[in-house]
Amino acid sequence: MARYTGPACRLCRREKVKLFLKGPKCESTACPFEKRPYPPGEHGRDRTRQGSEYLAQLREKQKARRIYGVLERQFRNLYQEASRQSGITGENLLRMLELRLDNIAFRALWGTSRNQARQLVSHGHVTVNGRRVTIPSYRVRVGDVVALAGSVRDNITVRHNLDTIDRPPPGWLEVEQEGNAVRVRAVPEREQIDTQVREQLIVELYSK
Repeated sequence: MARYTGPACRLCRREKVKLFLKGPKCESTACPFEKRPYPPGEHGRDRTRQGSEYLAQLREKQKARRIYGVLERQFRNLYQEASRQSGITGENLLRMLELRLDNIAFRALWGTSRNQARQLVSHGHVTVNGRRVTIPSYRVRVGDVVALAGSVRDNITVRHNLDTIDRPPPGWLEVEQEGNAVRVRAVPEREQIDTQVREQLIVELYSK
């Protein structure tokens, strides 16, 4: 499974905005973005790049990729699939990203970040309709029940996350079994997706 293995905080600095890739660390004073809110690299502090339409589109696409932890080829394939569907392409793209299994585990409050939620999935601690699924990019459908496997329900980290994270689950997910499972009630609408991404810029980039 291909994935980014470099420092996550470097990605936030590159996009000049917090992407909240490290959970609680992003909200603490230990966050590197607070100390160095400029692009990484030897000349990051002094770099003054003239803004352009293409640059804004590229940065928005990179930001969306990094928030959801998707590599370029996978992201492009998702966009092509979204463009073939009826409706608004950008919203279709965000819906498919939201319905990834690792994102569902994150929205269910089992992980403080999508990286931690992805690890739960890849280690076999998450089931879909009672069947163990280890593919983070697995797309969940309406009516599916995503649950923690019995072996991890008493895990200290997972229980701590459920007890302390004050991020409410989105309206398109129904919490069941005292937080150990969620049911996909409906396809998420754009107003239910709180990801700060201007999806129209991504569509304009790939439409060229």
